[in-house]
Amino acid sequence: MIGEKIYEYVVDVQDTLEYGLSLASILSGEMNPPLHGARFDVHFDGHVEGRISGKISGADFAFMRPDGHVELNIHAKIDVGDGRLIAFWAGGLGRLRAGKPVLDLAENVRLTTSHADYDWVNGRQIWATGTADLALGKISLEAFMQ
Repeated sequence: MIGEKIYEYVVDVQDTLEYGLSLASILSGEMNPPLHGARFDVHFDGHVEGRISGKISGADFAFMRPDGHVELNIHAKIDVGDGRLIAFWAGGLGRLRAGKPVLDLAENVRLTTSHADYDWVNGRQIWATGTADLALGKISLEAFMQ
């Protein structure tokens, strides 16, 4: 990926809300995503390391399309310590690997804060790539600022 690597993280999935359809049934092949798609809220938390370091927590309000691809809508906060917070939003796409409960992730990230130490994140283009291992409940990403 081109640009400066500004953080990486591995977070743990804490909870997944399902709206009438089991994610496990789709991943096992028992069911296909319905024609109207399916919504899953995935709550997570963990640690961020790099130029931005601290704790991250939030949720992905994910929408699984009928083709099995997942539209990402992530809202979170990064706590860099001493009461300094960075608001985190990311959109993008997750693609299921054939026969595996793993999503390959591509994200467009936006960070915002009013803390002077981190105002360099405001208005910058940030791309992130990684994976979500749904069997292990682990999401791993690296982010690069353009």
